[in-house]
Amino acid sequence: MSEPKQIEIDINPKVIEGMLLRLENTKWPPIIGEDSWDYGVPKQWMQDMVNYWTTEWKWDNVAAQINEWEHFSVTIDQVPIHYLHAPGKGPNPKPLILTHGWPWTFWDFKDVIGPLSDPEKYGGDAKDSFDVYVPSLPGFIFSSPLTKAGVDVREIAKLWNTLMTEILGHTKFCAHGGDWGALVTAHLAHEFTDSIIGAHMSLSVIPGVDRRSLPPESWADDEKWKIERSREAEDTIRSHITTHLLDPQTLAFALADSPIATAAWIWERRKNWSDNTGDVEQSFTREHLCTTASLYWCTDSIGSSLRLYHEHFKKPWPLAHNRIPRLEAPTGIAVFPKDVVHLPHSILNEYTNLKHYTVMPEGGHFAAAEKPELATKDIRKFFRALS
Repeated sequence: MSEPKQIEIDINPKVIEGMLLRLENTKWPPIIGEDSWDYGVPKQWMQDMVNYWTTEWKWDNVAAQINEWEHFSVTIDQVPIHYLHAPGKGPNPKPLILTHGWPWTFWDFKDVIGPLSDPEKYGGDAKDSFDVYVPSLPGFIFSSPLTKAGVDVREIAKLWNTLMTEILGHTKFCAHGGDWGALVTAHLAHEFTDSIIGAHMSLSVIPGVDRRSLPPESWADDEKWKIERSREAEDTIRSHITTHLLDPQTLAFALADSPIATAAWIWERRKNWSDNTGDVEQSFTREHLCTTASLYWCTDSIGSSLRLYHEHFKKPWPLAHNRIPRLEAPTGIAVFPKDVVHLPHSILNEYTNLKHYTVMPEGGHFAAAEKPELATKDIRKFFRALS
């Protein structure tokens, strides 16, 4: 285990130049019939995005925004970990770790970091301030290269607990996450209850609970929309989960070699999993989409990011205990309607120490990036009630 080292986030200019050159020389596939999202990412839209990427997107501008915050690197159990730190500005900031998913990056929390760490500056109450920590998942972006196999959700929860308690010295801490970050946060509430003030998630997930096996009576009459949305989203999650689970290395050859392949694979999920009417730019700016793809490709981490599916889903969830509630730490759930999977309130109430439950009016899978104001408000409200 190493001591945290403060770093400046940067990417070698030659790597950026190489990426842009590859983009300019993309070998475009032919289109058969209609050029629409029915077949995947449309060619014309992709060409428009690449034109923006190569002529208007500037890494130096993005890096300047990222480096407005402090960044550190540390190695824990042979796993390199990068994390952003935004010190809380208030009378008693609570330590809070925010965990992203795939195909997210730590920068998907960019619009909640300020309001959570310095609420008064954004019109909030200084008493709601947090010491905000935003790590990159192992094998993702700047938490690379990942050379150790077997890093699953339970292992990441252990790493986060070590980071927050042993390295950063917090007796107890708050946790929030979406997508993989929700799974990690749930496991923290499951196994590391004594370390957790509370666990807040924007994706309904419980260790060891399979939503597909739930009896029909689990769902209340006003929750039928959850079943319909989960069914609707099934086709949009099946292809990537199957490939990442069974053939992550095979796919990695294409994505690692081609930034356009990385972008297409990521951006299709961004469009299908966010709350929009068919236009992904209703949910994310072009700059953010290009930054996300660039971070994965330029850090050579797109391949290692896929491995988490293989490591976690190839076996049953490694439970630490079989007690009920499964999540013994105080739990808060924010339900964003266009997320890809949902659980009924009755199951959440049975299997978690549920203290807070909000059904949002809008928003999708990338909650903090899509609807930062809603996410911030709900995180504040949940933890405000906890000591």
